[in-house]
Amino acid sequence: MHIVTLSFDDGFRASNVRIASIHEKHGLAACFNVIASAHMPGFMPPRPSLVGLGDFGLWRELAGRGHEIMPHGYRHEDLRATPLAEAKDLTLRCLDVFERELPGFARTDAIYNVPYNASTDEMEAWLPTVVRAFRTWGDAINALPSPATVKLTCVSDGPGNCQSDVDRRVEELLSRPSGWLIYNTHGLDDEGWGPIESDYLDRLLGRLLSIKTVRVMPAGGVIRDFAGRR
Repeated sequence: MHIVTLSFDDGFRASNVRIASIHEKHGLAACFNVIASAHMPGFMPPRPSLVGLGDFGLWRELAGRGHEIMPHGYRHEDLRATPLAEAKDLTLRCLDVFERELPGFARTDAIYNVPYNASTDEMEAWLPTVVRAFRTWGDAINALPSPATVKLTCVSDGPGNCQSDVDRRVEELLSRPSGWLIYNTHGLDDEGWGPIESDYLDRLLGRLLSIKTVRVMPAGGVIRDFAGRR
């Protein structure tokens, strides 16, 4: 079995609406990881490209349509540059917002998608005590998950279009007997860091679905269906 997760970070409103529609065309659920406080007054984007973000009205709508909405930090903080106590506090505040704003969300079932894919040893030891699993930087291809799986790793490519890298990683996955590719991208067309084109996403999903060994799923769905609770 080969599993592909296209993990869309940050929560760009225009892109996410299109991403959801393209996935729905193929009968699939998209994987969105969003910043908890991006909709709040006074939110200060940590980099200029983090503009045009959605809010929990949109996330509730997309979740109601079957898409996966997971946490991507309280304010997109870099855990490597944040004192441990503050990093834990911001993580818990992020999860509080999700449980308050997103019906059905439970932190014990959540995948915490670390901002910048930049975790620390201390946070990696702590995160499994509050969430089901976390995603950070590492190998593109993970082993198929088990109940013991708590650390998911991914790659991304940018700042320009990352389609050629996605294609290369998919071919690498398919060359193996099995595995789980988690590819971290952001927006569509010209939105976000390392975007892909809308037409490319449509073609990619169609191609993947034509391969009998491949399943395209959001990360939380993979854990739920193949690994369950610890």
